[in-house]
Order: sequence, then C-alpha cells, then structure tokens
Amino acid sequence: MPDSGGSRAQRAHIPTTGTGTRADDRQIPHGDAGALSVDPAAPQVTAPAGLPGPAAKTARRTGLLVTMVLGGLTALPPLSMDMYLPALPAVTDSLSAPAATIQLTLTACLAGMALGQLVVGPMSDRWGRRKPLLLGMVVYVLATAICALAPTAELLIGFRLLQGLAGAAGIVIARAVVRDLYDGVEMARFFSTLMLISGVAPVIAPVIGGQVLRITDWRGIFVVLTVVGIVLTLVVWKWLHETLPPADRHTGGVAEALRTMRGLLADRVFTGYMVAGGLAFAVLFAYIAASPFVVQEIYGASPQTFSLLFGINSIGLITVGQINGKLLVGRVSLDKVLGFGLAVIVLAAVALLLMTAGVFGEVGLVPVAAGLFVLMSAMGLAMPNTNAQALMRTKHAAGSASALLGTSSFLIGAVASPLVGIAGEDTAVPMAVVQVVCAVAAVACFLLLCRPWQRAGREAGGL
Repeated sequence: MPDSGGSRAQRAHIPTTGTGTRADDRQIPHGDAGALSVDPAAPQVTAPAGLPGPAAKTARRTGLLVTMVLGGLTALPPLSMDMYLPALPAVTDSLSAPAATIQLTLTACLAGMALGQLVVGPMSDRWGRRKPLLLGMVVYVLATAICALAPTAELLIGFRLLQGLAGAAGIVIARAVVRDLYDGVEMARFFSTLMLISGVAPVIAPVIGGQVLRITDWRGIFVVLTVVGIVLTLVVWKWLHETLPPADRHTGGVAEALRTMRGLLADRVFTGYMVAGGLAFAVLFAYIAASPFVVQEIYGASPQTFSLLFGINSIGLITVGQINGKLLVGRVSLDKVLGFGLAVIVLAAVALLLMTAGVFGEVGLVPVAAGLFVLMSAMGLAMPNTNAQALMRTKHAAGSASALLGTSSFLIGAVASPLVGIAGEDTAVPMAVVQVVCAVAAVACFLLLCRPWQRAGREAGGL
C-alpha cells in the first residue's frame, strides 16, 4: 500500500519535470507557467517551504492549470451525454424511432467508452499518456461532427459508439495522470476536486442543450460538442506534458497487458472497489437514461424544467463531493464514508421505488425529484472514494487499473440503460427497480470483497 502523504514531489520537497523525473540538481523554474512541467499541487496544498516567491507562484499556477485540464477531460463524457438528454424525445420524433431505440444511442456511447478504455489504458502504460490522449481527442472530434449529420437512428447509434471509443482516452488517461502525480489522501482529495470541475458539466450541459433546442434542432447539440472537443484538444496539445517517465513504461505487448489486468483482477479488494463503483455508476446512469422521459413525459415538465432539476441534482453531487474532499478525507476513514454513501443510495432508491410503484398513492414531481436529489448527492461520497481506494492499490499499472475501473463502470451502466425503458415511457418503476438492485449489489460487493473491517486496523491517516 502506498503511503498517505501528498504528491510525490512534495514528499521529497522537490518539483518534477514533465516526465516525472526528479529535479534535485536543476534550477527551479521561474518562467513559463503555461506548460505542465511542474508536479501540480492539489488546491489544498501550498508550495514546499523554502521555494522562492516566483517559483511558488509558478507552482500554484501550474497546479491550477493541470487541475483545469484534467477536469476538462473528465467533464467531456458527461457533457457529451447530458447535453443530449433534453433532445431525446425530439430525436425520437425526428428519426421516427421508438424511445427504446433512441436510448441505445446512450448505451452505444457508454459501451464505446468502456471498450475504448481497455485499449487506451494499456497503451498509455506503454507509450505514455500524451500521444494516446491526443489521438483519441482527434477521433472524438471527427465522430462527434459525423453524429450531427446522421440521417437514421442506426447510423447515429454507430457514430455514438465511435464517439465513445475515442472519448475513452480522456477518461482513462486523466485518472492515470492523477495516479502518476499523487498518493494516498492527496489523491482522494484531487479526485474530489476533479468532481467539482467535471460536475459543472452535468449542471450546465442540460441547460445548454435546452437552450440550443430553442434555436436549432438536436443536431446543433453535436455541433456544439464538436467545437468543445476541438478547444480541449488544442489545450491538451499545448499544455499537458508527459507525466509517465520512460523508465516506468511497460515494454510488452498485448500479452503483458492482459497479464497485468489479470493480476489486478486477482486482487480481491481492488475488484471489490471496482465492481462496487461500477454498480453505483449504474444507479447513476439509470437516472440519466430514464429521467428525460420520467420528468418530461410522465410528469409533463418542459425541457427547460428538466434541465433545471438535473442541474440542481448535479449541484447536490458536487457539494457533497467537496464536503468529502475538504472535510472528511484525512479525518474519517474512506471506507466509512464510502459505506455511508452506499447506504444512503440504497435508502433513496427504495424510496423512489415505493413512490413510483404507487405505494403512497399518486405522487407528484416534487417528491420524486427530492428522492433523486438525495440519490445523486450521495454519489459524491461513493464515486471518488471507490476510485481512490482502488487506485491506491496500483503503483506501476495506473493506466490498466484506470481502464478496468472505467470499463466496469461503463459496461454495467450500458447494461442498465435499456432496462429502464423496458416497460415503455409511461412508468418510472423500471428505473427504480434497476437502481435498487444495483445499489444493494454495490453494498454486497463492498462488504464481501473489500471487507473494510479487516483492513481498518492496518490503515493509517484515514486510509
């Protein structure tokens, strides 16, 4: 197990170069803060004592820059999906396809992101983080532009699959870069900070999507996403330097990558966190896939009202995520916080099932929206902590470990997506059933595989 200190450079009281090599004998840079060539400090951490004033300012600016770049990479997938949510009913009418078929456009994107991570993760362990990321971003831009021109539902599903395959690069490599730079408590805090930045995407994405629908049709949403992809690609090309030194890269081919992944899966605790996190993500995605129809078709809300409710729920997730990173991490065991978050998710899912099944009679939008708000907020305790706990068990295969974490989440989410619409557009019961089943299964994996009570005595510093 790695220690629970801060970033690797801070524990040695030295900066690092863009490839992660030590800089004991180098002049501390005073100049360009635009390139991410200094080990970024987490927002809560100050520059090491003794640094000259200009160098301290450079470190802080660089830390903010790397946080924004990685936050943008992790925000792109929810931006790609959530901007599209208010348009789902419109796409159904435009392409003359049933709702279940149009929901497969979400499933295809998720499946692509899952499978793409299995490829990109090991690639980044072998060739570094930068080149696979840039290649993925270029393909993402091209696939998104093609989505705007898709004339049929089948072609849209195919291009959404390609979009997901390419977009996987940003997800898996952003997590791997965090693992390159941080350990222990600081890694958990950085994941919470990324949740704050990437959480802005679900807040503003449906609002942007709703406003785009006011002036154009659903195809305009993909045009906006194409522009966002181009900007982010240019930012990565200019400012994100390599974080994996050549000495730490794997030189083997597919066989070694498979052996590495098999070794990770053989770690019972890693697998427990991976599956528990994937099931929690499935609860979240059941909400994402079903909520446009539940809120707009069943309860008669407008696309703008749906966007507002979705944004409020995302604010709850962000707020709780920041409480986790700034107040709980380092003071309370991550396993205790994770267990509490999973328990709240189960309770919220059960409440939603009872309401949607009519146990309390006819309920309006407000009680259902309140249940969804509690469920979404609790994700701020579950998602960053499952990632941090799993990645802290991997030192030399961060890309492969990140790929397995992302793949499990997106595959489980892709399976959950079509199930929420299995009974049609007139009931929210399938959504609630999927959420209850996945939430209970996540708790079972956490307890049976991770067995936190057995590790509590061995872990220090809240880990």
